[in-house]
Amino acid sequence: MTSRVRAPELKGRGWLNTGGKALTLADLRGKILVLDFWTFCCINCLHVLDELRPLEEKYGDALVVIGVHSPKFEHERDPKALAAAVERYGVHHPVVDDGDMHLWQQYAAKAWPTLAVVDPTGYLVASMAGEGHAEGLSRLIDELVAKHEADGTLHRGNGPYVPPPAPDGLLRFPGKAIELPSGNLLVSDSARHSVVELSPDAETLLRRFGGQERNQPFSEPQGLVLLPPKVAEVAGYDVVVADTVNHQLRAINTTTGVITLVAGSGKPWRSAVDDHAHDALAADLSSPWDLAWYDDKVIVAMAGIHQLWWFDPIKRTVGVYAGTTVEALRDGPLPDVWMAQPSGLSVSADGSRLWIADSETSALRYVEGGALHTAVGQGLFDFGHVDGPADTALLQHPLGVAALSDGSVLIADTYNGAVRRFDPAAGQVSTVDSGLAEPSDVLVTAAGEVLVVESAAHRLTRLAPGVVQTVAGERHKTERPPSHLAPGQVTLDVIFTPAPGQKLDSQFGSPLRLTVSASPAELLLDGEGTSTELSRTLVLNPAVSKGVLQVVAQAATCDVDAEYGACHLTRQDWGVPVVIDPTGPDRLPLILRGLDG
Repeated sequence: MTSRVRAPELKGRGWLNTGGKALTLADLRGKILVLDFWTFCCINCLHVLDELRPLEEKYGDALVVIGVHSPKFEHERDPKALAAAVERYGVHHPVVDDGDMHLWQQYAAKAWPTLAVVDPTGYLVASMAGEGHAEGLSRLIDELVAKHEADGTLHRGNGPYVPPPAPDGLLRFPGKAIELPSGNLLVSDSARHSVVELSPDAETLLRRFGGQERNQPFSEPQGLVLLPPKVAEVAGYDVVVADTVNHQLRAINTTTGVITLVAGSGKPWRSAVDDHAHDALAADLSSPWDLAWYDDKVIVAMAGIHQLWWFDPIKRTVGVYAGTTVEALRDGPLPDVWMAQPSGLSVSADGSRLWIADSETSALRYVEGGALHTAVGQGLFDFGHVDGPADTALLQHPLGVAALSDGSVLIADTYNGAVRRFDPAAGQVSTVDSGLAEPSDVLVTAAGEVLVVESAAHRLTRLAPGVVQTVAGERHKTERPPSHLAPGQVTLDVIFTPAPGQKLDSQFGSPLRLTVSASPAELLLDGEGTSTELSRTLVLNPAVSKGVLQVVAQAATCDVDAEYGACHLTRQDWGVPVVIDPTGPDRLPLILRGLDG
């Protein structure tokens, strides 16, 4: 590595986890730095946080991870919301608030997540987008440690992380809630890695399932579903839990208190899955976020790969229900549809319709008659708080839904801090309540009470009946620096260099895969589709002034220095805002993994 590209200085609106100190590159000289460009709405960013934890532990006295929070949604620009997210997701390294996207531009990031590696002398040596880089990062860090220890430029010792005060209270960032037949409430206490049973007053703790530390056995659990009695009798348990960060489903027998692993290998999904049934315990899942009983199965909102899966508790099998893993908004017959981090599920009273909170498209969607439909929502980059007709109404990263007996649905409109109501008969969206702290779920009890899981306030809140507001609100779009590109032929190059000690893995065919689409579709005259090369000629329509190129790239590698080398899959989705500019370049480079020098 001979690059002499100096890393840009670390400047932001503020710092977290440093005891109030603003860090500079000079403060960190002698350490290997990994800058993690993330935003707390992004499920792939949360995966990378989990991938970095073992590296932080392994290289603790030589490595410093710096989170660079470059927000997508308007709510994510709020410093208080960022501070809550850092606690919620157990971020144990310094975080700089890049609210104006300054560092994002300085480091030429084009995707969440992006990692940049800086050596102990302050030079940028590698950058990579997406998840799945842990093994490659480890090998690179080993090389940097050996080189700079030999040169005398590596300074071991404590890093700049300063832990915040320990929180207290009954709940900590609760995620989802259901009602048990007894009338008691079951709540996923996500930041305390457990599931709690509360009395109907939502304030009295009766039982806690699992410990309060990660992996005892849960890790940031979210969704819960109560099985039908006959199914529960055969299965041997009555509640299924989405054990989100462990990429598994666990079951609780609420009579005996026994917790059982029922689905998920524990390894995050990294490769294609066909539409056949698979052994549940052997399958790789990806951040299951919510659950519902629909179509005689447990439907799983598989947020990590933008799909719905099904789980059969009797046959102990799982499979894909809807979605192709492309992160976007496209309706149609199942399973060939596109979603973006489905995070909330609820079934209509008559059982015919499965409502979905599709968080990254800020959309309310539903499955009915074997097809996916969009009721409210316009795409990945359009959001806001606007009531009125469904085709113009806007949400902002909703995480929960609750179907009502009259056919309407309540929405936990999380980043708007509101509960919204969609009336399908009138085609209208209204605001039921606002001023809430990141509501993540809505529960309608058997008695007709409406309880909101007010996650960032660490409580369940009852809504006053009959209250409806009308909000004109604001329309927002994600404002990222667009790529100016020339009209006509443009070369798309996805740059990928295998990690040290790895090579492209061709044993099962081409190790490369590239899928390209556009929004609006008219932006792309030619070049749409899937191929096995990471370079492609696109033809951009000069009559379309701007849009978004949706690019999905993956590369399979394997170890070259082991008798039974491990296999690795690196994957990233880019939504690249583009502006057609006659003076723009005719090449768009995107870094999947690159080494400088």
